Amino acid sequence: MDADSAALDAPRAEPPAGPPPADPPAATAARPPAAPAAGRADPCATPPAAPFAGAPAPAADPPAGRADPPAPGGPASALAQEQRELRHALRGLLAEWAGPDGSRAASAGPDRYDTALWAHLAGTLGLAGLAVPEEYGGAGRGPADLALVCEEAGRALAPSPLLATTVLAAPLLAALGTPAQRAAHLPRVATGALTCALAVPGGLSHALGLTGDNTDGNWSGDGRAGGIQAARAADGGWRLYGEAAQVVDGHSAGLLLVAAHTGGFARSRTLLFLVPADAPGLVRTRQPALDPTRPLATVQFRDTGAELLGEEPADVLGALAAAGRTAAAMLAAEAVGAAAAALDRAAGRPGSREGSRHRLADLHVQVGVARSLAYCAAREPDGGPLALAHALEALRATAGECLQLDDLCFKRAASDELLFGPARRLRARAAERTGLFGEEAA
Repeated sequence: MDADSAALDAPRAEPPAGPPPADPPAATAARPPAAPAAGRADPCATPPAAPFAGAPAPAADPPAGRADPPAPGGPASALAQEQRELRHALRGLLAEWAGPDGSRAASAGPDRYDTALWAHLAGTLGLAGLAVPEEYGGAGRGPADLALVCEEAGRALAPSPLLATTVLAAPLLAALGTPAQRAAHLPRVATGALTCALAVPGGLSHALGLTGDNTDGNWSGDGRAGGIQAARAADGGWRLYGEAAQVVDGHSAGLLLVAAHTGGFARSRTLLFLVPADAPGLVRTRQPALDPTRPLATVQFRDTGAELLGEEPADVLGALAAAGRTAAAMLAAEAVGAAAAALDRAAGRPGSREGSRHRLADLHVQVGVARSLAYCAAREPDGGPLALAHALEALRATAGECLQLDDLCFKRAASDELLFGPARRLRARAAERTGLFGEEAA
């Protein structure tokens, strides 16, 4: 059990056997303090001050700040010094530039995010290329470091190309792109000069394999009306026809990664294509979005020229599913950050009653569990959908508690469930993949 849970559970410890003392307050106060045995907590000692501002402790005023969350899979001391420095630098920068008011202002701009903030995050801190291989100018770090960044971005609810470019598009470019394509695009992604968007018909949750097997169904078109169709041109290139809705950052991205169906019945398959923002026949329209910090667009392809990503044959569906599992872990970390920030605001609300403090303490435990699952999934991406389900539920519950203070967290929770799948379907897919109720799925 971690320190936060111990602090919360200590006040609820069972009373010792035997009749209760005649005057509990006096008896408790008169009892001489005894040194606990090594490795055991003294059940008679006054519980230590909880690090969570809303825990039901007798302190008169809550602490002004909140301690850093524990490291993935262990206490805070397990965080590397470099990670702690990154967390503190990022939190300070986002607190200055973003926050609820700054996020609303940035999401109302033409790009729907603060371009100056993104340039600082990408150029000064190198966040855009955090997971890009070093040979292409990135930092070559793993998902655990990226999850830390996503958690801090979630705390501030900062609108940025981090999800669409760094989490979704860059891994696909690295996994499927030819050496020439990787050399042309990944260095620009690493510096923040190029932003990307993943355009898939039928919704991200299915295409990424989060709520079902992406090899089933006809989400990319399947040769019939709807979806996006790719056809060979006379010059040997490719032309795209169709549209994709709910494309995250689709209105502003400089490069689109487009999933399209091609081939007849015998060679029916899904491929990924690269489409630059200035391609003739490309029409992008902003969509009304429930969460203004998660901008969406409808993208239409009207005989649009495209470049095949990689070479055939390629396991495009497998690459999409792998990217989806990692993205689920990053989204879970982002939701945990948003929930923790909402919890801090609710705990600082003046005039909280005893019942409210107990509810906040329960929510604190729920957010802590979701954080542990998110960072475990960052190390083992197969647990991404399950971690995302827990994180979305924690964010929804926490956002409901502070809805009167700020509605952005509630909108983020509802929007992510619409985009990436409701929690029940994420859990069902996780159970299906692990063979919990039968044969293990792909």
